[in-house]
Amino acid sequence: MKEKIRIASGQGFWGDMLDAPVQQVRGGQIDYLMLDYLAEVTMSIMQKQRARDPRAGYARDFVPLMREILPDCVAKNIRVTANAGGVNPVGCAEAVRDVARSLGLGGRLRIGTVTGDDIMGRLDEFLSRGIELRNMDTGEPLSQVRDAIQSANVYLGAWPMVEALNGGAQVVITGRATDTGLTLAPVIHEFGWRADDWDRLSAGTIAGHIIECGAQASGGNCQYDWQSIPDLANVGFPIVEAAPDGTFVVTKHEGTGGIVSIPSIKEQLVYEMGDPHEYITPDCVADFTSIRLVDAGRNRVRVHGIKGRPATEFLKVSISYSAGYKAVGTLVYSWPDAYAKARAADGILRARLERLGLRFDQILTEFVGANATHGRLAGEPSADLPEVQLRVGVRGADRASVERFTKEIAPLILTGPPGVTGFAGGRPKVEEIVAYWPALIPKTEIEARVEVTEA
Repeated sequence: MKEKIRIASGQGFWGDMLDAPVQQVRGGQIDYLMLDYLAEVTMSIMQKQRARDPRAGYARDFVPLMREILPDCVAKNIRVTANAGGVNPVGCAEAVRDVARSLGLGGRLRIGTVTGDDIMGRLDEFLSRGIELRNMDTGEPLSQVRDAIQSANVYLGAWPMVEALNGGAQVVITGRATDTGLTLAPVIHEFGWRADDWDRLSAGTIAGHIIECGAQASGGNCQYDWQSIPDLANVGFPIVEAAPDGTFVVTKHEGTGGIVSIPSIKEQLVYEMGDPHEYITPDCVADFTSIRLVDAGRNRVRVHGIKGRPATEFLKVSISYSAGYKAVGTLVYSWPDAYAKARAADGILRARLERLGLRFDQILTEFVGANATHGRLAGEPSADLPEVQLRVGVRGADRASVERFTKEIAPLILTGPPGVTGFAGGRPKVEEIVAYWPALIPKTEIEARVEVTEA
C-alpha cells in the first residue's frame, strides 16, 4: 500500500479554465486527476443536446482535453476520474477511445464507463408502483410536473468508480455521480477502505468536497484578505495528498498563483454544506463539525479528526423540468439623477405592460449599482451615483407575452427619462426556464453498471 497519493482537481464546473488540467498534469507529480463538470442545470442542457444529436449529451471540452493530456497521463501513470459523461457516458467514452487510438495509445489504455444514473425512461414505472419522487423542498409528488420533465438522474456514489479502477481503468467516465465521489473513489481503491469504514469514507468525502470546485479552495472567489492573494492569473488548482488513515493535506503545485490556507479551505467547506452535522452522500454521512485544520507550511493545510456515520438507504435524484419562459432587459442611466431616472423608467415600463394587458407570474426589477446586490440592506442610494443599470426580468407560462415584453425595452430610449445608453446588445432573448426538482429514491431501485474496455 502506498504511503500517500496525490489527487489533483482540474475542473470545478463545465466552463472552468481549459488549461487547468494541463497545468495539473505537467506542473508536478500527481497520481490522479479528477474533473468535475456537472451542475444540476447542466444535465438538462445535455439532455437537449442529445435529443438533437444522439451522439451528443456530454461535456464536449473533455474530449480535446484528453487529446492533449492522454500521452502525459499514460507516460506518468496518472489516472483520471470525470463525470464528463453527462447523459451520454457511453458516447463520451467512445469519443475518448477514438482519440486514444488516433494518438497511438490503442491497447495501452483502459477506459471505465459508469452508467445507470439516468432514470428518465423509468419514471412512469416508478410512479405506477407508488414511488412518488416527492419534491424534497415542497413535498409535492412528481406527477404534478410529469409532462414537463427534461432530465432525471440519480447521484451515484464512489463505489461504481472504485469497481472501474479495480478493473484497471485509467480513465473513468461517469454520468451524474457525486462531486465528492470523484476524489473518494481513488482513495478507496488505493487504500482498500471498507464500505462500512465511516470515518475514513467521510474523510475522503470531505477531501472531495474541498477540491470539487477547483480553485475556489486555492484562492479563487476567496473573501478573506482577497487583495493579498498572489497571481490569480496563474492560479494553481488544489491537490489532496491523502494517507491511508484518512488524514490528508490540501496543497497545490509549486510556482503557481493563488493560496492554500486555513481561511481559503474554510470558505470552501461551508459552500453548499447544509447541516454541518449531516453532510449526506450515497457513501456516508460526514460530520463537518469534527474537521480539524492545521497550518502545515506554505500552501499546505492538514485536515484530520473527521468522523462519519452510516450512509442512508436512499439516493438523491436530480430532476429538471420546463417551468415557462423568461426574458431580462437592461438599460443604463447616467448622472445626474441616475437612480431616479432608472426608477422612473421602471414605473413607465410597468404601466405600459399593464396597459397592454400582459400578465406574468413575476416581474423583478433590480437597480445595478444602487441595490441589486444587497437589496434593502444597501439603504437609500446616493443622488450622486454616476450611473445605474435598470435590469427588469419577467417570467410566465405564455411565451407570446414574454416575447412582447422584449419589444417594450427599446422604446424607453426615446420615450422615457433622458441620459440612457447600454442597449447595443439588442432585444432581450426569450429563454425557457428550467426548474429543479430534488427527490429521493431507495437505493434498492438503482443498479449502476460498470464496463471497462481497452482503447
